[in-house]
Amino acid sequence: MSTVSGRTPGQVQAWLLLIASCLPVLGAVLLAPVLPAMQAHFADVPHAAELVPVALTLPALLVGLLGGVAGMLIDRYGRKRLLLGAMVVYTFFGTMPLWLDSLPMILFSRAGIGLAEAVVMIGCTTLIGDYFHAERRDKLLALQTVVTSFSATVFIVAGGAMGEFGWRAPFVLYTAGIVFLPLFYWLTWEPHREQAAVTEVPQMHHLPWAQLALIYPLVLCAGLALFVVPVQAGYLLNLIGVDSPAQIGVTMGLNQLGVLIGALSFRWFARRSPPVLLLCSFSLAGVAVLLMSQAQSHALMGVAVTVAGIGCGLMIPTLLRWTLSLVGFELRGRATGGFMACFFGGEFLSPLLVVLLMVNGSSLRRALAVVGVGLLLVALGCVLLGRRKSLARSVASV
Repeated sequence: MSTVSGRTPGQVQAWLLLIASCLPVLGAVLLAPVLPAMQAHFADVPHAAELVPVALTLPALLVGLLGGVAGMLIDRYGRKRLLLGAMVVYTFFGTMPLWLDSLPMILFSRAGIGLAEAVVMIGCTTLIGDYFHAERRDKLLALQTVVTSFSATVFIVAGGAMGEFGWRAPFVLYTAGIVFLPLFYWLTWEPHREQAAVTEVPQMHHLPWAQLALIYPLVLCAGLALFVVPVQAGYLLNLIGVDSPAQIGVTMGLNQLGVLIGALSFRWFARRSPPVLLLCSFSLAGVAVLLMSQAQSHALMGVAVTVAGIGCGLMIPTLLRWTLSLVGFELRGRATGGFMACFFGGEFLSPLLVVLLMVNGSSLRRALAVVGVGLLLVALGCVLLGRRKSLARSVASV
């Protein structure tokens, strides 16, 4: 922990940044329970069957496309200023569907939410890197995965409960941006390079692309792996005769529990080098997806999704810590922006990859088996990372 602008960040700032990091999760899962009702409302709109699901995934796509730009803006114009603006944009676009009755305009509002989410997620993560250092930073990066994963479960339940009052009702929760606006104004401050801790990476003017070009593809794979269970598990359960929403919900909950376990375990294994942790985490995810593709019982499926969650929960803070260790204050926003762009891009591409693998008539099980094998190959590739001279120094310093 360091003194920044004459103030020492503490638990208040840590929890504010962690909880605010959950706002982008709201955009990803809140609408899932009301999509059928929303689609019924717009049934007379051409191509509504294809456009309504896009309302759920569009924010993640925008984060993927604009994450790098948002990171550059955060480095250039300051963390706090852009975060305050993003909170206003988040509430404005997020609540627009409360009165809109045009599907194209609702999709436009969802794109605006994606822009705000990019700034919020990257800004909060960057400030964690600015305010905290060493073991404290590692703990918070792992806890960020825990908190956001837990919030996903809470938001799904909240969206379903509010959906009882109509498909528009869940959009009320986007007023959270205005709630966070004064909190960020009073409780955060803009860090400056000259006040950074002595443990910082030396000043640099260009991103270390030689290292990041190897790490970012792994981040893309992590986002892809994380979304396999939420998108595909329900279909697999239907194939073995499990069609109860309650049972499917319990299975999804086991996956989130696995993510929590994996993220919490990161602090115990943090002294291990990133390639070793990534070998373990991608191996767990790969084996789990293979097991999902072959499972013939609900119990075995539950084991598979839990193991998949553990692997993903461990790989995300590992990759984020490694990324932040490569850069100092001046480029932290851009490095984090690239990370989020790849991660959310992987989430968006996850279902598309499975569909692509099924184009030639392959079954869902076979497509997921291919994904599982691919994740195992990624795990093997992680073994080679620690041996590359361009990464040797960064691996040793993490």
